Amino acid sequence: MAERMSTSTRMGRARANGKISRIENGHLKQKERKARDKRMAELVAKGKFPYAPSVMSYLSVKLGKPTKQITEAEAKAAVQTKA
Repeated sequence: MAERMSTSTRMGRARANGKISRIENGHLKQKERKARDKRMAELVAKGKFPYAPSVMSYLSVKLGKPTKQITEAEAKAAVQTKA
């Protein structure tokens, strides 16, 4: 059986591993966000208002307003400025 590791050592190791993991995952997430922005812009460009719930949710987050308050002009403008 392995020797017991002290709590402070174990927590310190977990903290260090978490920092490395966050850095690596952050780079992956940046790529994923760019891909999602591109995909949503294409859906807004060729779709018609009101868009699918996933697109409306994306626009809601980007515009900072509830889905019901988003107009078609705002959606097109938000995507054009991001592209």
